Amino acid sequence: MDQRGPVVQGALLRRRLTELRRQSGLTQEEVARRLEWHTSKLIRIEGGRTGISKVDLDALGQLYGVTDPALMEELRLLNREARSKAWWSSFKNDVSDAYLAYVGFEAGASVIRQFQPLAVPGLLQTEDYAETLAHAAMDADALKQLVKLRMMRQQTLRQRPIPPYEIFVLDEAVIRRRVGISRDRAIMPTQLRHMARVAQESERISIRIVPFETGSHVGMLRGAFTLLEFDSGLGELLHRENGDLHETLTGEDPRISEVRADFEAILGEALDPAESLTLILEAAASME
Repeated sequence: MDQRGPVVQGALLRRRLTELRRQSGLTQEEVARRLEWHTSKLIRIEGGRTGISKVDLDALGQLYGVTDPALMEELRLLNREARSKAWWSSFKNDVSDAYLAYVGFEAGASVIRQFQPLAVPGLLQTEDYAETLAHAAMDADALKQLVKLRMMRQQTLRQRPIPPYEIFVLDEAVIRRRVGISRDRAIMPTQLRHMARVAQESERISIRIVPFETGSHVGMLRGAFTLLEFDSGLGELLHRENGDLHETLTGEDPRISEVRADFEAILGEALDPAESLTLILEAAASME
């Protein structure tokens, strides 16, 4: 299977089909009328709310004037990949569909940029830190599955043939808050040393800290967010979450460019990677 995964492949297929429809000068209503479909069927297909069968895909290709066998085979391959089972599908009963959709996009990203003002990003968390952070919000079984999903996200991303670039910008509050101190004083310093080790071992992972001495910065108002980029021509994606609420924006939504500009502004306030690792390790030592 393509390392981009079924969610990204499905998004690429929908984008290509929408482009072909527009190039053919057809509206959704006209396509539905010619194929004797309900318009809602095409809306669901282009919006990603339903899959598409091989028969329907071939019908669309013929209607859109696709005569190049290579292009048609590319569309069929995207469709087969989009309909394949993903590793995260085993968690569909444990977390929301919206969150799993984000996990699918993340799995196929080429660049991951994230700002976190309060907590260590999930892709950098140890099991103990993840368990402690979510402990008060869910029962034991749900907690076990959430932590398992988080660890698998880390593992599968970094075992890809070409891992993504991961750039994390954290407020200093993230590395100073002693998460888990009432349970085990070693949880937070261990977490900090883990973060430093991950960054030191991979040239594709960068952790930057915005120090307290910077004062106020735009991230304090923006809150946590993640930006994903893809090497497949798919547009940039913005993901924000607050508890169980997840918002994922794709395409040309103007909020994406606004948040990207904010990320660059926050990055400009951060220490460089070497200084950031020094601060992280100093914070760990102070907790021991």
